[in-house]
Amino acid sequence: MQLVFRSKVLDLKPRPAVVAILNVTPDSYYDGGKNLDPSVLLQSARHAIHGGADILEIGGESTGPDSSDVSVSVELDRVLPALRAVRAAFPDAWISIDTTKAEVASQALDSGADMINDVSAGRADSDMFSVIARVGCPFIMMYSKDATPRTTRADAQYDDVMATIRAFLLSRIAAAKKSGIASSQLILDPGLGHFVSSDPKYSFEILERLSELCDLGPILVSPSRKSFLAGPDNLPASERLPATLKATQKAALNGASFLRTHDPRETKQQCQRK
Repeated sequence: MQLVFRSKVLDLKPRPAVVAILNVTPDSYYDGGKNLDPSVLLQSARHAIHGGADILEIGGESTGPDSSDVSVSVELDRVLPALRAVRAAFPDAWISIDTTKAEVASQALDSGADMINDVSAGRADSDMFSVIARVGCPFIMMYSKDATPRTTRADAQYDDVMATIRAFLLSRIAAAKKSGIASSQLILDPGLGHFVSSDPKYSFEILERLSELCDLGPILVSPSRKSFLAGPDNLPASERLPATLKATQKAALNGASFLRTHDPRETKQQCQRK
C-alpha cells in the first residue's frame, strides 16, 4: 500500500506511517502554545523527522471541548507561515494540514501542503470536497458524534459503536466520491475520545475492533494522550504516554495504516517491537 501525491510516494507496509502533530495553537490540550515560536516549531519538526515521523501535521485550530472558534483569517495567519517555514526547512517532507475550512485547505495546498485532515469529514464546510477533488491530494475523514468541528463532552451511548462508525464512514465515502474524490485519496479515522463519547469504553472497543474497518480503506488513529487514557487516577495529559503507547500498539496490531501522535520517536519504537 502506498500514499501518492505529486511526485511523492510513501510506502505504508509493512509498518504504519507515523504522523507527528505540530499544533500552532494556544489552546491544544497537550502542547498548546509551544510551537507558536517559529524557532521552536522548526525544532519540533526536526525532532519529529529524526525520530522517524513519516508525515508532519500542522494544525491551526483546536477542536477539543474547551477550545474556541477560530476565524479563517486567524487560522491562515497561524498555518501558512508555519507551513512555509517547515516546507523551506524540510523540502522533501510530507506535510498534512489539520483543518475543517475549505479556504485554509486550498491556500495550504497551493502553498506546498500534501494532504488534509478534516475531523468533520467534510461536513463543516460544503466547499471542502471540491477543493480536495480539484487538487487530488490525500484526504483524512474522521467519525465524530458532533456535526460541528468542535467536539463536546456528551456521554454518547451506542448499541454497536463500530456499526455506527462504519455506517457514517460509508456515507462520507459516498459523498466524497459523488464530489469527484477518488477512493485512492481517502484515509479513514474512526475517532477516539470525546469525538466518540466521554465514556472511555468505546475508545478501547474501537481499538480492539479496528480491523473491522480495514476493508473500507487505510485507517488512521490518534489515541495520543487523549482523555480516555487518563485511567482511574485521572492522569493529566503529560503523564499519559505509557497508556498512549499501549493503545498505539493495539491499533498497529489491528490494522492501522497511520498513527497520529505527539510523540513520534516513542511511537515509532513501539511499532517496531515484536
